[in-house]
Amino acid sequence: MAAERVDIIGVPISTVNMEQTLTLLTEQLDRAKQSYVCVSNVHTTVMAHDDPAYRKVQAESFLALPDGKPLSVAGRRRGFVKMNQVRGVELMERLFSNPQYAGFHHYFYGNKQENLDTLIGVLKEEHPQLSIVGHEPSIFRELSDEECEQLAQRVRASGADFLWVGLGAPRQEIFCARLQGMTGAVPIGVGGAFNVLAHIVPDAPAWMRKLSLEWFYRFIKEPRRLFKRYFVTNFKFLWYLVTSR
Repeated sequence: MAAERVDIIGVPISTVNMEQTLTLLTEQLDRAKQSYVCVSNVHTTVMAHDDPAYRKVQAESFLALPDGKPLSVAGRRRGFVKMNQVRGVELMERLFSNPQYAGFHHYFYGNKQENLDTLIGVLKEEHPQLSIVGHEPSIFRELSDEECEQLAQRVRASGADFLWVGLGAPRQEIFCARLQGMTGAVPIGVGGAFNVLAHIVPDAPAWMRKLSLEWFYRFIKEPRRLFKRYFVTNFKFLWYLVTSR
């Protein structure tokens, strides 16, 4: 059974929490492998509001997870009291560290080679039981149909159950949708989670995440790059949220 969704500024977000997400992904894995998972936040939700094609990608996913806490807060205020934040990086950590999930196989695609090598090294050290069956960096351009098919064949041949994609939004969600049903794995776009798990980029402190200030922590780390993304996009989100009621 598909997870229920709540309309947040015109974008359907899955009304799940972490435990429900883990249950859906592991107990309905075959179904998930025919689709893909979006890890949604304020930024991607505003982009989906403004772009019908990207909104369609989000809407047709197996899950559109409330990675951004404001999404789960909005969902709870609309009656979905069990909905809670499902951070992509924490979802990965739960699947990697729990012995219950040790039988699953993982493939990593995206980021730069040096960062990806660091990630794989850290994961092998911290989770020696983790089955990593393949990894390759992004080529930082759109893949041709032939290249996409070849990647899908490599992932399928590896026996992967989960294909973790770190390309950044909206590129990774569009890419995951393009790969749906081709790889034998469930593609999940996790953005900057590779660098967080590799300890290249520090995660926001727990108290800031609890107060929905994870975005501000990232902003003070990279103010020039993230000013438009966070201040302009966050304002638009609040405006859309108020005017959509």
